[in-house]
Amino acid sequence: MAAPTPSLPSSMRQLLQPSIHSTNLILTTAPIPTVPTRDSVLVRVRACCPCAGELLWAANFPGSVPSDKEMVPCQDLAGTVVALHPSATQSDFKVGDAVFCRVSAERAGAAREYAVARASELAAVPAGLGWVDAAAAPLSALTAWQALFVHGGLEVAGLHGDEGARGRNAGKRVLVTGAAGGVGSWAVQLAALAGAGAVVAVCGRGKGEVVGKLGATEVVDYTRTIVEEWVAADRASREVDLVVDVVGGKTLAGCWRAVRERGTLVSVNTPPDMVKPAGLEKTVGKSLFFIVEPLGSNLAEVAELIAAGKVRPTVDSVWKLEEFEKAFERLDGGHASGKIVIKVAEDDDA
Repeated sequence: MAAPTPSLPSSMRQLLQPSIHSTNLILTTAPIPTVPTRDSVLVRVRACCPCAGELLWAANFPGSVPSDKEMVPCQDLAGTVVALHPSATQSDFKVGDAVFCRVSAERAGAAREYAVARASELAAVPAGLGWVDAAAAPLSALTAWQALFVHGGLEVAGLHGDEGARGRNAGKRVLVTGAAGGVGSWAVQLAALAGAGAVVAVCGRGKGEVVGKLGATEVVDYTRTIVEEWVAADRASREVDLVVDVVGGKTLAGCWRAVRERGTLVSVNTPPDMVKPAGLEKTVGKSLFFIVEPLGSNLAEVAELIAAGKVRPTVDSVWKLEEFEKAFERLDGGHASGKIVIKVAEDDDA
């Protein structure tokens, strides 16, 4: 039998993007969403996070966003399960559970007081992790996890002390662009924790100490030295086996100079082949652009590491729901150190 549903209000506050051809948002009210399928749950949202560029996805990539999607932004959430589907007989989650997740971009996001997530997307919030930090984790952690361990060739077992895996990971140099940002900061932490032989962090001025504390062994300040100049100064020792890119453009193009022959280029911004420098004769083992999968199973593994104190989310700033314009302005500025978080339920602890 489904768990009892607590008394819910008849309406809620939510952000809405009225037109996919404009990045303008409005704060409005809407009915509480229903739980549409047996594998879905209703979550009272405590905090959520916007993602850079998300207000342009529907217009720029119409095939990836259903035309009937309710255009509520912010796919990352942390909150409390308040309802299951009436026909649900078994679920990994129950009413009252503290959960966090990345909601698929095909469905309405979490910049609202109540949101629908699928059980397969959810993971339990680690004990001691506040709502703000929990909301800051899903997209960034999942993207970094999949870039490194699913697509990038590092071995997950190295995270848990397996000596063989750590030995093989130690033979690899990893370069991370945007290393002080949301995804980059997770990639640095996870690569270092897995035992990568070197973690090269590409970041802006003044971010070196931050990424160093996260596990970076080398820092490239792109405001002083572009990647191709940095690697050219000592190619034999500076070339890397794996590039994890979140920036694209000229930075990713420069990473073609930094990656070894038969190395791996993984980007969540741009297909690497699109920016390969003209005339460069280099064959890589893998050149890949990918979109993150919102897998609760991956997030649960990250949660174990958070609970053990081995990794942590990084938060740039926290904003009230009513301050959404300032939150998106900060995000669009491109210089955040960590995630921008919108606190939806003001009566909750951080």
